[in-house]
Amino acid sequence: MLNGKRVIAVVPARGGSKSIPGKNIKPLCGKPLLAWSIDIARQVAEIDRVIVSTDDSEIAAVGRNYGADVYDRPAHLATDEALVIDALKDLLSRLESESDAPEWVILLEPTCPLRSADDVRRCLELVAGGQFDSVATFKDADLNPHRAWRLADGIPEVFIPGAVPWLPRQKLPKAYQLNGAVYIFRAALLAEEAKSLLVGRLGAVLMPRERSQDIDDHLDFMIVEALMRESGK
Repeated sequence: MLNGKRVIAVVPARGGSKSIPGKNIKPLCGKPLLAWSIDIARQVAEIDRVIVSTDDSEIAAVGRNYGADVYDRPAHLATDEALVIDALKDLLSRLESESDAPEWVILLEPTCPLRSADDVRRCLELVAGGQFDSVATFKDADLNPHRAWRLADGIPEVFIPGAVPWLPRQKLPKAYQLNGAVYIFRAALLAEEAKSLLVGRLGAVLMPRERSQDIDDHLDFMIVEALMRESGK
């Protein structure tokens, strides 16, 4: 509970990964990738329930084995083109029909296993203060947008009109990007939103680069595993 209001954590984990077959249950330092997110959620006292949303029976079995509840995701919400927000809306509708609708939802993508329970707690502290309806974690941008280019008919031009990509890093405006580690939002506002998980009044928590790694391919997996071994995980 957070200020007496129910909180659930959702770990979205569909099957059918193209970049790494079976990615969500691939062992990472001796534990399925999915399990790292479940374990973090279970360390946060404010979280009342942890749910894995999946269309895959093997993922479902792993989720249950690590202490999460499992909700089957409809096939049309588990395609490559399907949006996580639509799967969340479906899940929240089902929870409401079961009289278990939460006030807050925490989204923990399984591909960001280096987040800590404290990262989640910092996000919760922001929404607990009452000034935000949603909070997400960010990191320093990998590429400052003032150094980005576009190719128009093969001709390079700066992405932001008037930008000077040759400026020293220290003189560029500070830029950040979502790292995908933690999203928290009011469940009721998500139903009104078409595509964004960031609803209402927005807040941000900055995370360091070393805990912001997102696993998309085999190289990412190797990097994260190396970081975990170095940190003693």
